[in-house]
Amino acid sequence: MRRRPLMVATLTAAALGADQAMKWVVLTQVMQPPRVIEVTPFFNLTLGFNTGVSFGMFGEAFASRPGLLALLTLMIVVAILAWALRARAAWEQSGLSLIAGGALGNILDRWRQGAVTDFLDFHWRGWHWPAFNGADVFISLGVLMLLVAGFKPVPKPETEEQE
Repeated sequence: MRRRPLMVATLTAAALGADQAMKWVVLTQVMQPPRVIEVTPFFNLTLGFNTGVSFGMFGEAFASRPGLLALLTLMIVVAILAWALRARAAWEQSGLSLIAGGALGNILDRWRQGAVTDFLDFHWRGWHWPAFNGADVFISLGVLMLLVAGFKPVPKPETEEQE
């Protein structure tokens, strides 16, 4: 039982730290000056700032109020962390922790600069997927882990009679 809070805190902090480190490198080292860097024929590094939610939706609505979106997201993160601490399955705990860490990384961006830093740009024949960042990767990986956990049987809690 005691390992649960430590695992949740460690994974959340690792996702948050990795996201913020990637963004720091991109902002201070790689994208000075901002430009498009072709890495492969289908992947670029390109600097962008998202004032909205996923894929830039509602960007105009929150552009002048990034603190409001950050606060709403923080409330969701608190609920996700409470869920993670109650989850029995390791995959579920891990997935929720990665989601929380990624969301916290994007919250920090909103508080610090009013928008989320995006820099990963996948494209094919002129079609570009919306640019995203490390936090989005952790959130997506966490959701995938939740889906996998949903197909696994939940372990039965141990009782004193089984000992």
